[in-house]
Amino acid sequence: MSVYSVRARIHAASSRSITRKSLLPRLGVSVAALAVLAGTGFEASPRWPARIQVFVANSGSDNVTVYDTRLGKVTATVGVGDYPTGVGAHPAGHRVYVANESSNTVSVIDTRTLAVVATVPVGPNPFGVAATPTHAYVTNFGRDDVTVIDTATNAPVKTIPVGRFPHSAVASPDGSRLYVTNNGGDSVTVIDTASQTAVGTIPVGLFPAGIAISRDGARLYVANTGSDSVTVIETDGNRPSGTTKVGDAPLGVSVTPGGRVHVANTGSDTVSVLGPTGKPLEVVKVQRMPEGSAAAPDDSSVYIANTGSDTVSVTNAENGEPAAPFAVGDAPEGVAVTS
Repeated sequence: MSVYSVRARIHAASSRSITRKSLLPRLGVSVAALAVLAGTGFEASPRWPARIQVFVANSGSDNVTVYDTRLGKVTATVGVGDYPTGVGAHPAGHRVYVANESSNTVSVIDTRTLAVVATVPVGPNPFGVAATPTHAYVTNFGRDDVTVIDTATNAPVKTIPVGRFPHSAVASPDGSRLYVTNNGGDSVTVIDTASQTAVGTIPVGLFPAGIAISRDGARLYVANTGSDSVTVIETDGNRPSGTTKVGDAPLGVSVTPGGRVHVANTGSDTVSVLGPTGKPLEVVKVQRMPEGSAAAPDDSSVYIANTGSDTVSVTNAENGEPAAPFAVGDAPEGVAVTS
């Protein structure tokens, strides 16, 4: 399948297009949890580490690859809807939500059984997903709004208007705020999750795509695909505090527990690593067309979905050293990590 995303066409209008076989780029979410060896009397240790699973949405093969980092192998391939793009994880780690861009649905995956337990109707062209303990939020790129799903019932309960072409979303660590990038509005919408209403708009760069938040919730990082930059936002006051130049066409972004920001540069086949304030630290070479970025909750690794190579690159979260990539499905885009 060879098509251009709506975002890519907008990008082309500014004379900077990227040829892609996928519809829409996204990023993913990481969730932390403590694991022990139940019923054995032994606690988890470096010899038997906590189970960390990587979920990768393959837009070209309509499925999700599940990779178990403890076993070091792919453990399942889960069929979902048409053109899965964004992936988001529940904070408790027991559910993963996959936006099916051409089906206008979200697939809900049980992370223990690795089976789809619900398919939820949402708006047109769902793109990114973020979750709080009570609700999952889906950005509808084709309708300029966000669908709110009750995580207890897997039913859509509300629609929240946002900016033009909403792309990706991230929730604050305490679940009180949701932040949505508006790819066609060069802005981020701030949503109060108690009232389920938009309470602010933050200006950022050109064609904002991926978004991530620091572990303490103090800073947001927005990848601006059209201006090859990352905007750093202080959440106290919702104000941009700086802009850092990165590689060509940045899309996915993630933050490790240690505060290192990893930005997937689709047009230059690299990952830019930034410090907490946005200071450039290093550039890591990956495979073709990196899009999704997600960090492990134990600060061990960062996972980069390479749309053009059908692989996921693995880098050390503390120093950027590459490990062996692993193969996934066709045209991987979004990625999320749970434990």
